[in-house]
Amino acid sequence: MPRLADRTERTVPFYAVEVLKQAQALAAQGHDIISLGIGEPDFTAPARVLETMNRAAEAGLSGYTAPAGIPALREAIAHYYQTKFGAAVDPARVLITAGASGALMLAALSLVNPGDEVLMPDPSYPANRNFIMAAGGTTRLVPTTAEHRFQLQASDIAACWGPHTRGVLIASPSNPTGTSMPREALRALIAAVRERGGYVIMDEIYLGLYYDDTPQSALTLDDDLLVINSFSKYFHMTGWRLGWLIAPAAMMPAIERLAASLVICAPALAQHAALSCFEPEVMRIYEQRRLSFKERRDYLLPAFADLGLSVPAAPDGAFYIFADVQNFGLDGAAFCRRLLNEAHVAAVPGLDFGEAFARHTVRFSYATGLDRLKEAVHRMAGFLGELRHHDAATTDPA
Repeated sequence: MPRLADRTERTVPFYAVEVLKQAQALAAQGHDIISLGIGEPDFTAPARVLETMNRAAEAGLSGYTAPAGIPALREAIAHYYQTKFGAAVDPARVLITAGASGALMLAALSLVNPGDEVLMPDPSYPANRNFIMAAGGTTRLVPTTAEHRFQLQASDIAACWGPHTRGVLIASPSNPTGTSMPREALRALIAAVRERGGYVIMDEIYLGLYYDDTPQSALTLDDDLLVINSFSKYFHMTGWRLGWLIAPAAMMPAIERLAASLVICAPALAQHAALSCFEPEVMRIYEQRRLSFKERRDYLLPAFADLGLSVPAAPDGAFYIFADVQNFGLDGAAFCRRLLNEAHVAAVPGLDFGEAFARHTVRFSYATGLDRLKEAVHRMAGFLGELRHHDAATTDPA
């Protein structure tokens, strides 16, 4: 066997996938598993999107597209950002990618040189670190606080920017916390990075899944950001592998050259199908589904409080709750392992998302139906009751 590249050893593991494997193994044995682990919507693409894809296939539109994507889809995304999030975007700055992962890969390869450091919040989505590493860079995870909704602050930039730091990668709303950055805090952070000649890569994958105030894109604060988004979450097209990157105009020729060589183009049929996502009747479906996610969040937050699960920062977007389980005498990994095996409820330990909160946190996803969430809470109540009973029995002096 040939010697593997060093980067294979430096790749950060993704424990959510391991939890999924364990849950699938238990399901194969006949157990009814409720998954609050993987971040995949239980909704799928609306019928109209499927019909458009079928028509495109029948019309023979499955060949290569331009590396930047079909013009009509780039225009539709630019219009979506303008009308939904208040950001004026030139369609020429939109590049269609093979999922948000493809967008992040192109962003990293276009900006990161070997030895460069990129700041990210702790906690944050683990795979993002691997894209920076694959481009030759390093990631510095900066511990955050619940007070600041687990988001980086301008003061963190001032304190942590070093001689090799070149930029930041942030997400709003965030995975695993579901929290958004307040507008003025984001403005201050961008300004702090700009003062140091750095760049901001902004993950807006969950921007459409909001439950309180209507968000605005970070592009309304600074036009020279690199923004990543996807059809996977709000548009419920996870396996279609379709996303986009919005980049400064001056960077587009270089990014298109990379895209042409590394991926040729995003899946053609998925691109044509995605045009229907922005039709008014389809957007109404997505908005109804967004409100369904809000209903789930609004059920789970008080239910978790009743269970004794602490949520230090209530989520206002995405479909995750980042809970503190240290009151139950188990670390996050042991808690998830026992929850899965004893209550048949899958969740992801906090160690997936960084070191600062790894030992005592768990991420719960509510990307599943309300009836299943209610059953999960019922099972968790029994499981946590057993934990308390065991703790009381082991500490009883009698």
